[in-house]
Amino acid sequence: MFADNPASLDGAAAGSPDVRSYPAFTLVELLVVIAILALLLAILIPALSMARAKGREITCLNNLKQLQICAKLYSLDNDDFLLPNRFVYYLDSKSPSEGFSNDLTWCPGLAPFDTTTENIEHGKLFRYNKSTEIYHCPSDFSRVQTPEGKLLPQRRTRSYNLSQSINGLPYPGKSDTPPSFAKESQIDNPPPSQLLFFVDVHEDGIYDSHFGIPPRGWRFAEDPPQWWDLPADRHSRGCNFSFADGHVERWRWTSPKIFTELGQQVRDDEIEDFLRVQRGVKPDTRF
Repeated sequence: MFADNPASLDGAAAGSPDVRSYPAFTLVELLVVIAILALLLAILIPALSMARAKGREITCLNNLKQLQICAKLYSLDNDDFLLPNRFVYYLDSKSPSEGFSNDLTWCPGLAPFDTTTENIEHGKLFRYNKSTEIYHCPSDFSRVQTPEGKLLPQRRTRSYNLSQSINGLPYPGKSDTPPSFAKESQIDNPPPSQLLFFVDVHEDGIYDSHFGIPPRGWRFAEDPPQWWDLPADRHSRGCNFSFADGHVERWRWTSPKIFTELGQQVRDDEIEDFLRVQRGVKPDTRF
């Protein structure tokens, strides 16, 4: 006798796989998912962009810190003398300051036209840190150009200038040039913690490696005042500086820094920013 076998009655139950049906997404549900993803992207992309910008700002501050360390090492190696900073390029004559040589500047060359790092490597700081990247702000996306104004594909090699207060007197003894400190031990007004050293310069206004601004008390000051060199505002409307005591800071401006021309007038809405920078250089007390 044979026992009853359910499989003999239903072949599908015995040999076919277990088939289950799953409900599919409806069009409305798909649209809801897409909308949620779009909302998340709209929230995350600005946050990621801000994080990248903050990272570039921190890198820029670190660059200035590294340059400041190099400047300190230079003074230690040279009997307390500050970096030479006497390469001033005059726009009217299209030529550098009289008697200029590579021995009179921390970094020769003109930022808009330097297609290589050769000038940086000839500067006084390169021996102390042979990374050329510390001379360039990562938020500076400006490109090299020819003297005729044609843009070239490569990024510039330098974004920073050295304050006129740092051994920057082109003609010793002349009264129509801003005063500067020759030695680190001479820095007193403003004190080292307030004296600007390296400056992040506006990409449309950077030219030579000397950052100038009419000092307080200077009898040749223009009225209305002028930006001889315009500081950058590429860090969320802010600019990075190093100071003579070695620390670095980011300053946020009260108004955007918009470049119009070299030697441009200070707008009424940025007088506070101008005076703040002016307080960071040596005043003129010779008169």
